[in-house]
Amino acid sequence: MPTMNHSYTTRPEPLKCTGSIDTLELSISRAMVFAIEEINNSTKLLPGIRLGYQIHDSCASVTLSVHAAFQLSNGLNPVFDTDDYCSKSGMVMAVVGESGSTPSISISHIIGSFNIPLVSHFATCACLSDKRQYPSFFRTIPSDRFQAAALAKLVKHFGWTWIGAVRSDSDYGNNGMASFLDAVHKEGICVEYSESFHRTHPRSRIQRVADVIRRSTAMVVVAFATSGDMRLLLEELSREPSPPRQWIGSEAWVTHPEMLRFTFCTGAMGFAIEKSVIPGLRDFLLDLSPTKVAASPVLTEFWEDAFNCRLEQSAATNRRMCDGSEDIQKLQNPYTDTSQLRTTNMVYKAVYAIAHAIHNTVCQETNSTTQCDKLTRIEPKQVVTQLKKVNFSQNGYHVSFDANGDPVATYELVNWQKSERGSIVLVTVGYYDASLPLGQELHINRNLTWAEGSTQCISCVLGKTIVVLMAFKATLPGSNVMKWFGPPQQRMTVVSFTFIQVLICTIWLVVSPPFPMKNLTIYKHRIILECALGSAVGFWVVLGYIGLLAVFCFVLAVLARKLPDNFNEAKFITFSMLIFCAVWITFIPAYVSSPGKFTVAVEIFAILVSSFGLILCIFAPKCFIILFKPKKNTKKHLMNKNISLNTFSEIWSSVHQQFVLPELLSHIPLKAHLVSVDIAWESGVAVDGPLGGPGGVDDPPGRSQPFPASSVESHSQAERSHRHIHHGPPLYQQVKANDSWILNVGQTELVLNGVANNSHFEYPFSPTSSHSHQ
Repeated sequence: MPTMNHSYTTRPEPLKCTGSIDTLELSISRAMVFAIEEINNSTKLLPGIRLGYQIHDSCASVTLSVHAAFQLSNGLNPVFDTDDYCSKSGMVMAVVGESGSTPSISISHIIGSFNIPLVSHFATCACLSDKRQYPSFFRTIPSDRFQAAALAKLVKHFGWTWIGAVRSDSDYGNNGMASFLDAVHKEGICVEYSESFHRTHPRSRIQRVADVIRRSTAMVVVAFATSGDMRLLLEELSREPSPPRQWIGSEAWVTHPEMLRFTFCTGAMGFAIEKSVIPGLRDFLLDLSPTKVAASPVLTEFWEDAFNCRLEQSAATNRRMCDGSEDIQKLQNPYTDTSQLRTTNMVYKAVYAIAHAIHNTVCQETNSTTQCDKLTRIEPKQVVTQLKKVNFSQNGYHVSFDANGDPVATYELVNWQKSERGSIVLVTVGYYDASLPLGQELHINRNLTWAEGSTQCISCVLGKTIVVLMAFKATLPGSNVMKWFGPPQQRMTVVSFTFIQVLICTIWLVVSPPFPMKNLTIYKHRIILECALGSAVGFWVVLGYIGLLAVFCFVLAVLARKLPDNFNEAKFITFSMLIFCAVWITFIPAYVSSPGKFTVAVEIFAILVSSFGLILCIFAPKCFIILFKPKKNTKKHLMNKNISLNTFSEIWSSVHQQFVLPELLSHIPLKAHLVSVDIAWESGVAVDGPLGGPGGVDDPPGRSQPFPASSVESHSQAERSHRHIHHGPPLYQQVKANDSWILNVGQTELVLNGVANNSHFEYPFSPTSSHSHQ
């Protein structure tokens, strides 16, 4: 409102609204029109009767609100008309509004004298519940008495005992804050300051309030203010940012779309009217033809402000002419945004409440049909009486009033959070239902966090295990499998397994990435900044893939555990995988049950323990040899190790039992000392004693004896000759004297190169290709 200078010599100019139009309020008024048109087209509600309406812009001014109230009360058309339409009486049957509590109080005092009901969609002052002062006042939005109690329970829930408070210097702010302070004092919560301000106050007053907030030690600020007042305060605070504050807001500003631009208030919380859906409303709001726009001064102003152009009949000369290319479908502002229908649904229910009250006054149900007497003249007092009795549901939303004209108080707890695009959005994190038993009204939902895994480490161990296993499988004669497990292939194995994990994480981050979130449920005296999962499926797929690699690695390590120790690290890998799996199996219940910041501690502990477990189990034995057994840290030791006769006895026992080659190789070293051989074979054919000439000697079937240490004799090089077994598969063959022996196990041949050395033979073996000899 402009400031007026009164000289008291001339009649003052009529008050006019200045500034830009509030697009949210415009959409609310258009929603009222939408509801009236729905009712007029209904065959069940007030059939044959049409409702009319007038819309007055109060400009949030008490003076203009009072002026409109007197116009409505005086009656605009005293003539009683009995044509096919409604009575066209100038007496108004009901009034919807006002958005503010203070204007609603003024209007209710005026029209209440004529028993005209006032049904407000956004006036929340608890004072309006007093039926002695406001007998004809109703509202579809809960009283601030419930919101103040909800805010006090919210502060108590988080254990905040030192807070600051600011409020609008109006009936809404003063009464709401008074109820809130009374509630928190009973809970033992201390208030450092309580400041009031109003948008009509000089800037110095608002600056003083901002300075109080900046200098205060209270980290939590509760603001019971209107959106217009809070906008000015937050603009002042943005000029010189204060230390971070946790804002707790009333529904008047915490859900207003235009307030979300103040990003330094990210994390603000407050109670909001439940979000709703009104079918067909968006199409109605966007159905603005040039004729409709030109017929309404308000729509004309909205159109020109939205597209920065002027219509032909407009007085604006500093804008270009609208050329018809303006597309309201592409417009992004609170008028076109129907994703957060909260207050809009309140005015929608208010219109239907009035319609049901009139319907119950003039309509009767006879023989399953509705008959309405449109010639009956009704009084506003009759509408007041019926409003007290209305009880219906519209689009799934219940509408009724208690003895004070208030609805059942239910709220959503909303939180300002950053979206993927970086903008602030309202996220519902809980609810408050005043109809629930004491102590159970407030419910806050808990979100989970996410953690990264150590996939590359597991991929390296898995690749190493595969190579160890394949290296000894490759000793089979004729096998060329090791060409697929060289250094390049090993690197590709690690890269491939890691790439799959990177792909999973990339899909997760693109489709539903994690986002920062304030955990408000674990501790009452602090707020914990966490990272919400974004997608629980992505999180568990990541952990599942790591677990799959670990299990696969563990199975391969178990299979390779009995390979020769000189080259085999499978035992160490097996133990490291046991530690890894044990850590991550116990991680799941610990992660789910850990509160707040301890969830992150559990993640860090699991990652560190599993990673260091892998490193220590694999590299600690190597470090031990390097530091304390340096003689074993040589190539000669690795490539040339002796065994005793007892060990060699075990080798032949393995042959005797027809073990497969990997079992045999687990006992055979690179160098063996032996003197004599006395071997028995269960096939019924045995070889023993000094080696004879070609052809050999058949021993009696059934003879079977293990390799005895006592049968060791000394044989010279000349005593050796070609010999093989006639029955069953050949056990061993001498291919060439002083050259090689072929040891047959089943279909597998192992060539031993023999060199005479006085009293014993040394047989360093080297796998060669298979030979066939007769």
